[in-house]
Amino acid sequence: MTLRRKFDGAFRARVALDALGGVLTAAEIQSKYKVNANQISAWKRQAVTVLPEVMGDKRQKKALADENLVDELHRQIGLLKVENDFLKKKLEMLQFPKRGS
Repeated sequence: MTLRRKFDGAFRARVALDALGGVLTAAEIQSKYKVNANQISAWKRQAVTVLPEVMGDKRQKKALADENLVDELHRQIGLLKVENDFLKKKLEMLQFPKRGS
């Protein structure tokens, strides 16, 4: 029984970049890293799909994160307002009339 080898992200990225670079042939990459050609092409496809997102505009990511935070805070404010109004009504119902009035 053979054990599966596990590769860390840095290794997979290095292999994918070599495959994308086009300097080495697929056979050379396969023998250099001792990895199956199918695995190399899978890592290459994964790199092609992930790299645009990783290299994306940081300002857009920050703006989206800020917008999501603002939406969440507005939701929480709405919930707290409803809860506060409910408790005010219940408090008014429980208060006794003042003496001497």
